[in-house]
Parts: sequence; C-alpha cells; structure tokens
Amino acid sequence: MKHTPTVLAELEDYLKQNNLTLAEFAEYSGVYQRTLSNWITQHRPVSLQQLDRITLAMGLPEGYFYELYIENYIIDLPPNWRRIEPLLYRCGELDKLNAIRRIVGHIMDNPLYSPRLYDIAEALFVQGRHAAALLLYENVAEVEKYQHSERLAICQYRIFTIQVGDDQNRNLKAATIFEAFVERLDEIDQLDALKDLANVYRSLRQWDKLDEIARKMKVKAEIQYSMKHQQKKRDHKESEKKLSRPMFVYITYADLLCASVCEAQGEYQQALQYTYAYANLDWVMETDEDALRWIGLFQHWAEGNTYVNKLLSGDISVLPDYVEYIATSTNKADKEMVTKLLNVMFSANRYQL
Repeated sequence: MKHTPTVLAELEDYLKQNNLTLAEFAEYSGVYQRTLSNWITQHRPVSLQQLDRITLAMGLPEGYFYELYIENYIIDLPPNWRRIEPLLYRCGELDKLNAIRRIVGHIMDNPLYSPRLYDIAEALFVQGRHAAALLLYENVAEVEKYQHSERLAICQYRIFTIQVGDDQNRNLKAATIFEAFVERLDEIDQLDALKDLANVYRSLRQWDKLDEIARKMKVKAEIQYSMKHQQKKRDHKESEKKLSRPMFVYITYADLLCASVCEAQGEYQQALQYTYAYANLDWVMETDEDALRWIGLFQHWAEGNTYVNKLLSGDISVLPDYVEYIATSTNKADKEMVTKLLNVMFSANRYQL
C-alpha cells in the first residue's frame, strides 16, 4: 500500500484499490456508513474503537494506524482527553512505546494531566504492562519532582520496582534514587518499600545499608503491629490488605536480615541471637492459614540457620543434625543444596575437620 500522510487517505486508497463502496465497507467493518461519510466529507475523526474496526477490516495489524492517528488527531489539535485516554491504554496493551512518548510529550506541558496519567500508569502496572507504565511514571515524576507528594513517591517506588533486575549496577542506582522517597510513602506502604530495598541491598552484599534498612523496617513494623492490635481500628484492618505479607512478617524478616548481616561479617554468635528471635513467634496473634504458613517458614529457616551459625562458629556437634536437615529438607536439584553443602565445606576448611 502506497504511503499517504493521513489515515483517511489510507482508507480512501484502500476503497479504490478494492473497488468497494462506502456502504459495502461500512457493512464489512461494522462502522456506520454515516460515521465514515462524516469522516471523509467533514473530517470528523472516528473514535479509537472505530479505528480498530477499520484497521481489522482492511486486514492490517492491530494499532497499525496509531502513529498516523496521533499525528492527524492528537498532535495537530488541542488535547482531547476522551480521545487520548483510550489511545494510551491501547498503546500500552500493544507495547507501542514511541506512540506513548509522542502523546505524553504533547500534553505534559499542562500539569493538570499528571494525575490522569498516573491513574493510567497504575492500571497498566497492575496489568503487568511495565514498559508502558514506566514511561508514564517517569513523566509524572518529572512534572512533580519539586512537590513533596505521595504520588511522586509512589511513582518512584514503581520505577524502582520495574527497573530492578539482573543488572546489579542498575539495581544499585535504582535503590539509591528510590531510598530518598521512602519516607514520603504511606506508613503502610513503607513496609513493603523497605522490604524491597532490603532485598536489593542484600543481593548487592551492601551489608551496612542492609542493616540500616532492616532496622528501620522493624521499628516501623512494630509500631504498626502494636497500633493494629491495641486500637483495633478499621483503617488498620484495611491497611493490612495493602501489604504483600502479614504485618508481623516485616518484624521477623528484619531479624532474619540482621542475622544475615552478622553471618556475612563473621559475627556468628550475634547472628544466632537474631535467629532465635525470629524462631520464637509465640507473640504473633494471627492464627489464619497464611499466618501459620509464614510462621512455619520462619521456624524452618531458623532451624537451618541455627545449625549453620553454630557450625561456622566451631560447634562441630551440630554437623550430624545439619546433614540430616539438608537431606530431609532440600531437593537435590535445588540451588539451596549447593549453598548448604558449601557451609559444611567452609566449616571443614576453617576447623580442619
């Protein structure tokens, strides 16, 4: 098909090449003939849904005309949110990132569009369309960078979440930038944010930062947990639904992280104290299935880590129990098997076993 500068010209060319009348194409595409006629004679733009039907009827891929549509009916006209919003969603669904950049670049001079773009970004994020959501979050964050807003903090949290991957240098940069925004988040959201930051610093073996973040998470989690059970307010029950884990987990996970810091630094006795802390969960008030599952996990981890820290500190008497623990709790194909066997080898070399 010969390239033409407008969507309308593409349609007219298609009708001529296929010897179709407007009525025939209207019946085939499901778009009213009057709508097509108004588009041709009065240049009234079709809706995005109608454009998709026209594209399908012409046998072209989804979103084929979006770039031209943006050029003809978005860029050259005052912003029309009823036209822009569905187009952004569709571009996100089809990963048309360049099209999203063009639309956003056209409207972001007006900060009033920032909240609307944020809502679309959140919807795309939930759908797992992270590349498209990232573009929107970055633009909203740029517009609001001088505002001390929770929306800005959430944008930075989402950007951090999306960017974390296999590139450790990129992970460090993302964590460093996001850390400055944690305190601007809702007090409940801060718990998941600190957990995610801690996991990045742990993977980077940034032990001082991990220790700092873990301690901060524990303090905040203890406050929220105490408020939840002492006041029994409705808002705390609703808030916990926003967390990815039961609230007590953030307290016990902080102890586990502090134990891992001590272990990495060769402070095995101190690591044991933290391990005993997250092994003893009698204080946990929740008794639902999810809570019991987490309690079981922490007790299982505590058992193994108790053996490890005793063994690494020179207590050879636990070796048979640790070997039995490895044999009964780890699949031979599991990567953890290698780590557990390495713990035995490190102890054997250190203490000439």
